[in-house]
Amino acid sequence: MPGPARAGALIYARHLPQLAAFYQQLLGMQLLHGDAEHQVLANADFQLIVHAMPPHIAAKVHIDTPPQPRSEQAIKLFFTVPSLADAAQLAAAQGGALYRERYQGPGFTVCNGHDPEGNIFHLRENHAAQASQEPTCN
Repeated sequence: MPGPARAGALIYARHLPQLAAFYQQLLGMQLLHGDAEHQVLANADFQLIVHAMPPHIAAKVHIDTPPQPRSEQAIKLFFTVPSLADAAQLAAAQGGALYRERYQGPGFTVCNGHDPEGNIFHLRENHAAQASQEPTCN
């Protein structure tokens, strides 16, 4: 993604390095640049800025282990991955999770999940990109 992105998202993180590493691994993103306050990640489709919560706000945020999904979010991001089965393993290894329930859309299968801080996201696997076996989510 050369130059400034035309679109993307910003997500606040209680634990910046952990959350940035989660999305970098799960979505195959590259770290474009970062510092103690933010990390800018990108792949061919999307730019994600992971921004550290201001300390006075972070001090009031408690994240359980394992994290409890934040089901009352106003926005749910979605991303396309090559394999939901592989994404489920990556998410679990990085402190997040994908949910078992899958939904069929026009030309894709979707699965919801949450990151290590409980933010819920939606992953899509295109049918054209699916291997011969059905994806499974944990």
